[in-house]
Amino acid sequence: MKKRMQKGFTLIELMIVVAIIGILAAVALPAYQSYTLKARFTEVVQSTQAIKTGVELCVQDGSCVDAAGTTIQSVAAGTGPVPAAPAAAGVMASVAVTGAGVITATATTTQGLNGQTYTLTPTAAAGRVTWVVGGTCSTQSPKLC
Repeated sequence: MKKRMQKGFTLIELMIVVAIIGILAAVALPAYQSYTLKARFTEVVQSTQAIKTGVELCVQDGSCVDAAGTTIQSVAAGTGPVPAAPAAAGVMASVAVTGAGVITATATTTQGLNGQTYTLTPTAAAGRVTWVVGGTCSTQSPKLC
């Protein structure tokens, strides 16, 4: 008697493959959604860079710090080396800067974003600026900044 050769996959083998693909998809989809939100929020983060550079320049030239060079004061967007805040575009709703140099950027409430904020708080010392990142983007899940 001749042995019969198997000519395809058995039902159980196909079911195992489908189960493995399902498990991989269940893990990959949330990671992908998190990744796309972070990518969208990058536009909000990048909108602060020009103002950040302007604040650093005004600290270095001494035009917006006290005599000791440690307290940032009188920073205004659109004056001196600090450029005007960019207009709302894409997923970035607004950017504002306070007199103390604190920059706050706000996201829109579209494309999965919910008006999260991104703040940069400067500290001056010896003509250098260090920045502390904060805002609601750092306290939610997924962490956007």
